[in-house]
Amino acid sequence: MSEKLQKVLARSGVGSRREMEEYISAGRVNVDGKIAHLGDRVTENQVIRVDGHIVKIATETEQVCRVIAYHKPEGEICSRTDPDGRPTVFDRLPKIKGARWIAIGRLDINTSGLLLFTTDGELANRLMHPKFEVEREYAVRVFGEVTDAILQKLRTGVELEDGKASFKKIKAGGGEGVNRWYNVVLTEGRNREVRRMWESQGTVVNRLIRVRYGDLLLPKHLPAGGYAEYPLDEVNYLRKMVHLPLETETLAKPEDRDERRRRMASIKRAVRKHQVSTKLGEKAPAAKPEARAPRKSDNERSSQRPGKPRSGTGKPRSRIGSA
Repeated sequence: MSEKLQKVLARSGVGSRREMEEYISAGRVNVDGKIAHLGDRVTENQVIRVDGHIVKIATETEQVCRVIAYHKPEGEICSRTDPDGRPTVFDRLPKIKGARWIAIGRLDINTSGLLLFTTDGELANRLMHPKFEVEREYAVRVFGEVTDAILQKLRTGVELEDGKASFKKIKAGGGEGVNRWYNVVLTEGRNREVRRMWESQGTVVNRLIRVRYGDLLLPKHLPAGGYAEYPLDEVNYLRKMVHLPLETETLAKPEDRDERRRRMASIKRAVRKHQVSTKLGEKAPAAKPEARAPRKSDNERSSQRPGKPRSGTGKPRSRIGSA
């Protein structure tokens, strides 16, 4: 049975379906020696190359879907490479064979918090698609006077340059004077949407942290720059939400409290080295076991200030394994 080329490439871990459509349009994909075009369909017996490299086609039954949570710090971009040499969210992710990590959505350089990655491009594509209305929750610190009328406008919808946008929920999260925290929920991921909505009302966002994606919370134990892999239940929660077949295998390893503590200390050491080497204009080296664990960063302390997020679809999920 034939399938759309971009769907096959996404499932094989080359990238999201949207990225694969861009690759095809740019002439970077060929099938059986011929340049591919959008709309082409392929079978598992054909030879597909991307940028001249043969792609190992993964069938739905062969692929093990993996999902990890990454605590993105401010200052990292969501591209695989950057001509300006800025750090990217892919720099510290675990290396894997036969697949690669695909970001589920994006966070801009000045936004921190929960960013999900998967090896399944079709899962990534569906979770990002507006029709599935997957909730994203953010803790946002706003500078400026916020009146009840402004909050009502943000709930009912404000006009942006790319169309009308609204928050599904807004909850006050504390603060003093003209700097106040709010938890906001929306079901789409347009570029800088949260910031632009508040700016449309004459206020400025000076901190923005994603704290939830669907029912998956930013793990409390995860330091900025750290990652952890979700167990099978959480992977299947995401797959069920976007109408994909449930996974039967997992590569996530269970760990006890001591193992998790050691892993978190190792991540903190890696983050510290990465931050130091980035400031020096060098490529961050891999962490070594004997490196010192750093003190908790300002980003971590600040990210704990907002109130506990609330899930809109039942009890929040935060059980997470090792990566």
